[in-house]
Amino acid sequence: MSYGIIFWGQSSYSLQVFRLQKRIIIIMPGSSSAVSCRSLFINLKILPRPSLYIFSLLRFVIKNEDLFSTNIDIHKIQTRHCHDLHIPPTNSRKYQTAVFCMCIKLYNSLPSYIKAESDNSMKFLSILKTFLSENSFYSLGEFYNICKLK
Repeated sequence: MSYGIIFWGQSSYSLQVFRLQKRIIIIMPGSSSAVSCRSLFINLKILPRPSLYIFSLLRFVIKNEDLFSTNIDIHKIQTRHCHDLHIPPTNSRKYQTAVFCMCIKLYNSLPSYIKAESDNSMKFLSILKTFLSENSFYSLGEFYNICKLK
């Protein structure tokens, strides 16, 4: 399911894949359909499709740091967001939802304690996976809302 998810994770078929994943999660432990899938995802430590998409995009950022620039690299001004990744200006909706911009938006939304570990990729990915497993996000909107609070 994770193969190429950074490219198809926002497609119209991804909702169908997510529904199938939820069906499988109910069947695996032999639970009834009345049980919440979210709690099963957390107990089984399996990332739901939206969380897997987020994890894959952020793993791409960490493994390809040279493709991205920070705000301080561009503006040379010390601000509170100077270490966030710089989003290139564009008017195209298609470009804004493409892999490159989605990577930047997700990374910039992360809680600061996770971003602080970006120098050590293994630790960063471990903390990120724990964060995504504990929260079991069902959408990008949920991810953005929870990250605002932390």
